[in-house]
Amino acid sequence: MPNNSFQFKQFKIEQEKSSMKVCTDSCLFGAWIAAKIELEIIQPKTILDIGSGTGLLSLMIAQKSNAQIDSVEVDENPFQQTRENFLESLWHKRLQAFHADIKTWNSRSKYDLIISNPPFFENDLKSKTKSKNLAKHHNGLTLKELLQSIKKNLANDGNFAVLLPFHRVAYFKTLAAENSFYLKEELLIRQTPKHSYFRGMLFFGTKKESIITNELIIKNESGNYSESLNFLLKDYYLYS
Repeated sequence: MPNNSFQFKQFKIEQEKSSMKVCTDSCLFGAWIAAKIELEIIQPKTILDIGSGTGLLSLMIAQKSNAQIDSVEVDENPFQQTRENFLESLWHKRLQAFHADIKTWNSRSKYDLIISNPPFFENDLKSKTKSKNLAKHHNGLTLKELLQSIKKNLANDGNFAVLLPFHRVAYFKTLAAENSFYLKEELLIRQTPKHSYFRGMLFFGTKKESIITNELIIKNESGNYSESLNFLLKDYYLYS
């Protein structure tokens, strides 16, 4: 039986209405961005989450910031799931969900930070399930369209971050450069020391800076979660 909820230390994610469940790489991505805010590397007052799914990323960041966070979700069921999870959280007054297509949605103002876990598998094998296709594939939003939406909604001195499969990282960097965005930091993810990279977390700005590149291994050679993972997720996972 599928797990329809996931309990974190300060909030709960109900996920029965969303085809994309809570997963380790999404949690790492949310924690990675939240850490930048907690350490005051960035200090966004407004944040936009494109393609919110269950609202996981927004809630992780809300726990570590005082920002106003808006989310946009095109699919009806995940939108409802996001809204319900927001309403049940400690930070519901700072969280707002919009049921809309980001390509045509008009925001009230520009955002200091935009985050997205966008469609993963452009031109790859598709699922038979329509909702999974929307979440995982480019039917609703290509990476080019994502960048156009970011450009439209980002403040002049803002930043944005994306989580991508590793085989899309180089392509996305090229697209971003063509849109006058500069890579500031990347975190490349391996399942174990023996595995190749399978995810990339990219953080961009509008000004050119030195690029920081790091890697994170999810499980060590003993099969246990790595110290780096535990450190990032210690304020979220119940048993960290």
